[in-house]
Amino acid sequence: MTTKDRLKEFLSVKGIGRNRYETQIGVSRGYLSTKSDVISSEVIEKTADFFQDLNLDWLITGKGEMLKSVNVNRMNDSTHEILKTKPRIPYTAAAGSITNALDGVKEYDCEQIPVIQSFPKYDFTIVVRGDSMQPNILGGDEVACKKIDEKSFIQWGKVHVLDTAQGIIVKRIYEDGDKIKCVSYNPEYPPFSIDKKDIYSYNLVVGLLRI
Repeated sequence: MTTKDRLKEFLSVKGIGRNRYETQIGVSRGYLSTKSDVISSEVIEKTADFFQDLNLDWLITGKGEMLKSVNVNRMNDSTHEILKTKPRIPYTAAAGSITNALDGVKEYDCEQIPVIQSFPKYDFTIVVRGDSMQPNILGGDEVACKKIDEKSFIQWGKVHVLDTAQGIIVKRIYEDGDKIKCVSYNPEYPPFSIDKKDIYSYNLVVGLLRI
Protein backbone atom coordinates (compact mmCIF):
# COMPACT_ATOMS: atom_id res chain seq x y z
CA MET A 1 0.00 0.00 0.00
CA THR A 2 1.38 3.41 -0.97
CA THR A 3 1.28 6.65 1.01
CA LYS A 4 -1.53 7.86 -1.25
CA ASP A 5 -3.51 4.65 -0.61
CA ARG A 6 -3.16 5.16 3.15
CA LEU A 7 -4.29 8.77 2.82
CA LYS A 8 -7.40 7.64 0.93
CA GLU A 9 -8.08 5.04 3.64
CA PHE A 10 -7.77 7.73 6.34
CA LEU A 11 -10.21 10.02 4.53
CA SER A 12 -12.65 7.14 4.13
CA VAL A 13 -12.52 6.35 7.86
CA LYS A 14 -13.05 10.03 8.67
CA GLY A 15 -15.91 10.28 6.19
CA ILE A 16 -14.21 13.07 4.25
CA GLY A 17 -14.74 13.22 0.49
CA ARG A 18 -11.77 13.67 -1.80
CA ASN A 19 -13.05 16.95 -3.22
CA ARG A 20 -13.49 18.34 0.27
CA TYR A 21 -9.98 17.23 1.25
CA GLU A 22 -8.42 18.78 -1.87
CA THR A 23 -10.17 22.06 -1.14
CA GLN A 24 -9.12 22.07 2.53
CA ILE A 25 -5.47 21.30 1.76
CA GLY A 26 -5.32 23.63 -1.21
CA VAL A 27 -4.35 21.16 -3.95
CA SER A 28 -5.81 20.95 -7.43
CA ARG A 29 -9.09 19.12 -7.99
CA GLY A 30 -8.43 15.47 -8.82
CA TYR A 31 -5.05 15.40 -7.01
CA LEU A 32 -5.88 12.11 -5.31
CA SER A 33 -7.15 10.57 -8.54
CA THR A 34 -3.94 10.95 -10.55
CA LYS A 35 -2.02 7.80 -11.50
CA SER A 36 1.08 8.87 -9.59
CA ASP A 37 1.49 7.26 -6.14
CA VAL A 38 3.78 10.05 -4.95
CA ILE A 39 2.58 12.69 -2.48
CA SER A 40 4.83 15.71 -2.06
CA SER A 41 6.30 16.49 1.36
CA GLU A 42 4.48 19.83 1.27
CA VAL A 43 1.10 18.11 0.93
CA ILE A 44 2.01 15.65 3.70
CA GLU A 45 2.90 18.54 6.03
CA LYS A 46 -0.33 20.41 5.22
CA THR A 47 -2.31 17.21 5.82
CA ALA A 48 -0.62 16.67 9.20
CA ASP A 49 -1.32 20.27 10.21
CA PHE A 50 -5.00 20.06 9.21
CA PHE A 51 -5.71 16.58 10.61
CA GLN A 52 -3.85 16.53 13.93
CA ASP A 53 -5.25 13.13 14.91
CA LEU A 54 -3.53 11.51 11.90
CA ASN A 55 -0.45 9.48 12.80
CA LEU A 56 2.09 10.84 10.32
CA ASP A 57 4.41 7.87 10.87
CA TRP A 58 1.62 5.50 9.78
CA LEU A 59 0.84 7.66 6.74
CA ILE A 60 4.45 7.64 5.51
CA THR A 61 5.60 4.13 6.44
CA GLY A 62 2.43 2.15 7.20
CA LYS A 63 3.74 1.30 10.68
CA GLY A 64 1.74 1.84 13.85
CA GLU A 65 -1.87 2.95 14.16
CA MET A 66 -3.70 5.28 11.79
CA LEU A 67 -4.81 7.66 14.54
CA LYS A 68 -2.81 9.13 17.39
CA SER A 69 -3.78 7.88 20.81
CA VAL A 70 -2.83 11.14 22.55
CA ASN A 71 -4.90 14.23 23.21
CA VAL A 72 -3.79 16.67 20.50
CA ASN A 73 -4.50 19.54 22.91
CA ARG A 74 -1.89 18.15 25.29
CA MET A 75 0.90 17.09 22.99
CA ASN A 76 3.91 15.60 24.73
CA ASP A 77 7.47 15.85 23.45
CA SER A 78 7.23 12.67 21.36
CA THR A 79 4.16 14.04 19.60
CA HIS A 80 5.96 17.28 18.83
CA GLU A 81 8.78 15.23 17.38
CA ILE A 82 6.40 13.84 14.75
CA LEU A 83 5.91 17.34 13.41
CA LYS A 84 9.64 18.12 13.21
CA THR A 85 11.48 17.94 9.90
CA LYS A 86 14.86 16.81 8.65
CA PRO A 87 16.65 17.91 5.46
CA ARG A 88 16.37 15.81 2.32
CA ILE A 89 19.70 16.19 0.52
CA PRO A 90 19.53 16.19 -3.31
CA TYR A 91 21.49 13.21 -4.66
CA THR A 92 22.96 15.45 -7.35
CA ALA A 93 24.04 18.08 -4.83
CA ALA A 94 27.52 19.53 -5.13
CA ALA A 95 30.40 18.15 -3.09
CA GLY A 96 30.24 19.30 0.51
CA SER A 97 26.46 19.81 0.48
CA ILE A 98 25.73 17.24 3.19
CA THR A 99 28.37 18.67 5.50
CA ASN A 100 27.19 22.22 4.86
CA ALA A 101 23.53 21.36 5.43
CA LEU A 102 24.20 19.59 8.72
CA ASP A 103 26.36 22.49 9.85
CA GLY A 104 23.46 24.85 9.17
CA VAL A 105 24.96 26.26 5.98
CA LYS A 106 22.86 26.32 2.81
CA GLU A 107 20.16 24.30 4.54
CA TYR A 108 17.65 26.37 2.64
CA ASP A 109 18.77 24.49 -0.49
CA CYS A 110 17.40 21.27 1.03
CA GLU A 111 13.78 20.16 1.09
CA GLN A 112 12.51 19.62 4.64
CA ILE A 113 10.41 16.50 5.26
CA PRO A 114 8.62 15.27 8.40
CA VAL A 115 10.66 13.12 10.78
CA ILE A 116 9.95 9.39 10.37
CA GLN A 117 9.49 8.16 13.95
CA SER A 118 9.98 4.45 13.20
CA PHE A 119 13.58 5.09 12.16
CA PRO A 120 16.46 5.33 14.65
CA LYS A 121 17.68 8.86 15.27
CA TYR A 122 18.98 10.33 12.00
CA ASP A 123 20.23 13.63 10.57
CA PHE A 124 18.99 13.68 6.97
CA THR A 125 17.55 11.61 4.16
CA ILE A 126 18.54 11.21 0.53
CA VAL A 127 16.76 9.59 -2.42
CA VAL A 128 19.10 7.06 -4.04
CA ARG A 129 19.64 7.07 -7.80
CA GLY A 130 20.92 4.31 -10.07
CA ASP A 131 21.10 0.54 -9.67
CA SER A 132 24.56 0.00 -8.16
CA MET A 133 23.10 -0.98 -4.76
CA GLN A 134 20.43 -3.36 -6.06
CA PRO A 135 18.83 -5.58 -4.90
CA ASN A 136 19.15 -4.23 -1.34
CA ILE A 137 18.63 -0.56 -2.21
CA LEU A 138 16.69 0.40 -5.34
CA GLY A 139 16.77 3.59 -7.33
CA GLY A 140 14.08 5.83 -5.83
CA ASP A 141 14.44 4.45 -2.30
CA GLU A 142 14.89 7.10 0.37
CA VAL A 143 17.51 6.32 3.01
CA ALA A 144 17.86 7.97 6.41
CA CYS A 145 21.42 8.69 7.51
CA LYS A 146 23.21 9.40 10.79
CA LYS A 147 26.37 11.49 10.63
CA ILE A 148 29.39 9.72 12.13
CA ASP A 149 31.35 12.24 14.16
CA GLU A 150 34.21 9.94 15.12
CA LYS A 151 35.83 7.94 12.32
CA SER A 152 36.80 5.28 14.88
CA PHE A 153 33.10 4.40 15.18
CA ILE A 154 32.65 3.60 11.49
CA GLN A 155 30.89 0.27 11.03
CA TRP A 156 32.96 -1.31 8.29
CA GLY A 157 30.93 -3.31 5.79
CA LYS A 158 27.76 -1.29 6.45
CA VAL A 159 26.18 1.03 3.88
CA HIS A 160 27.26 4.65 4.24
CA VAL A 161 26.58 7.85 2.36
CA LEU A 162 29.88 9.62 1.79
CA ASP A 163 30.12 13.34 1.08
CA THR A 164 33.24 13.51 -1.10
CA ALA A 165 35.15 15.70 -3.51
CA GLN A 166 33.65 13.52 -6.26
CA GLY A 167 30.11 14.11 -5.04
CA ILE A 168 27.76 11.90 -3.03
CA ILE A 169 28.57 8.18 -2.88
CA VAL A 170 26.29 5.46 -1.46
CA LYS A 171 28.28 2.27 -0.84
CA ARG A 172 29.38 -0.34 1.65
CA ILE A 173 32.73 0.86 2.92
CA TYR A 174 35.92 -0.80 4.17
CA GLU A 175 39.27 0.38 5.56
CA ASP A 176 41.95 0.53 2.83
CA GLY A 177 45.02 2.24 4.29
CA ASP A 178 44.92 5.92 3.34
CA LYS A 179 41.81 5.21 1.28
CA ILE A 180 38.27 3.97 1.79
CA LYS A 181 37.18 1.01 -0.32
CA CYS A 182 33.67 1.43 -1.72
CA VAL A 183 31.69 -1.70 -2.65
CA SER A 184 28.34 -2.00 -4.44
CA TYR A 185 25.78 -4.74 -3.92
CA ASN A 186 25.31 -5.03 -7.68
CA PRO A 187 28.20 -7.24 -8.92
CA GLU A 188 28.24 -5.39 -12.24
CA TYR A 189 29.83 -2.44 -10.46
CA PRO A 190 33.46 -3.13 -9.43
CA PRO A 191 34.79 -1.83 -6.09
CA PHE A 192 36.87 1.34 -6.05
CA SER A 193 38.79 3.32 -3.44
CA ILE A 194 38.79 7.00 -2.59
CA ASP A 195 41.38 9.00 -0.63
CA LYS A 196 40.32 9.71 2.95
CA LYS A 197 41.38 13.33 2.52
CA ASP A 198 38.71 13.69 -0.20
CA ILE A 199 35.90 12.59 2.14
CA TYR A 200 34.11 15.43 3.93
CA SER A 201 31.75 13.31 6.03
CA TYR A 202 30.74 9.71 6.76
CA ASN A 203 27.04 9.00 7.23
CA LEU A 204 25.65 5.61 8.26
CA VAL A 205 22.41 4.47 6.61
CA VAL A 206 20.01 3.66 9.47
CA GLY A 207 16.67 3.37 7.67
CA LEU A 208 15.08 2.90 4.26
CA LEU A 209 11.73 4.02 2.93
CA ARG A 210 10.36 2.46 -0.26
CA ILE A 211 7.21 4.14 -1.60
